[in-house]
Amino acid sequence: MPATHHCTAWDDPATRRAWAKLVTCAFLGQLLWPAAWLALLAWYVSMSVSWTLWLFFVPLLYTFYRAFLQPAYVSWAFRTRRLLRAYPWQVFEEPRSGIGEVPGATAGDVWLSFPDPECPDETLPMILKVHVRSMWWRRRLGRGYTTAKTLQARQVWFAGDPRFAAVIAVPGPRRFHVVQQHPRNNRGVTDTRGVSPAALDRARRAGVRLPDPDSVAP
Repeated sequence: MPATHHCTAWDDPATRRAWAKLVTCAFLGQLLWPAAWLALLAWYVSMSVSWTLWLFFVPLLYTFYRAFLQPAYVSWAFRTRRLLRAYPWQVFEEPRSGIGEVPGATAGDVWLSFPDPECPDETLPMILKVHVRSMWWRRRLGRGYTTAKTLQARQVWFAGDPRFAAVIAVPGPRRFHVVQQHPRNNRGVTDTRGVSPAALDRARRAGVRLPDPDSVAP
């Protein structure tokens, strides 16, 4: 794949175009969802026939939910960019995936497994927690059988470090989604034992929350 020839995923023009579309939609949503909620609320208040109010109740709740959630979409878009600027695309054909049965996963959690950069013979599962952004992926992974939907995620583009965090996408690239390693300690950060200093430095540049190097005991 041409994208794998770039030093980082961000160096690929198609990646930058896809991210520009992503962040544009995030900012438009930041404007349009609150506007839609206010418009529905004004209409709701002004209606004089009581039975018609029920027609607006569900759309009113949904637009409020999206307006409340939208700032996270903007933040998520910029977190995606930091990862894309730090790591190159890697292409995986039919990476191993499943539902549950790995540490940190509940019975319904879908996961993808990628090679450890410093121990290629070992793979590390990354869990796609339930979220509106993960639904497209969750419907296409971990089934254990082939359907028209699972074929859409047969090839996965990966930019990141499976020990920490990454952006996954389908060829194009399309369908960006940020996945992160499940924290392995009570401080909310992933265990960094055995990880090279270069890998830790790269992860920090990508925005991964890691312990301060000066505070880590040798």
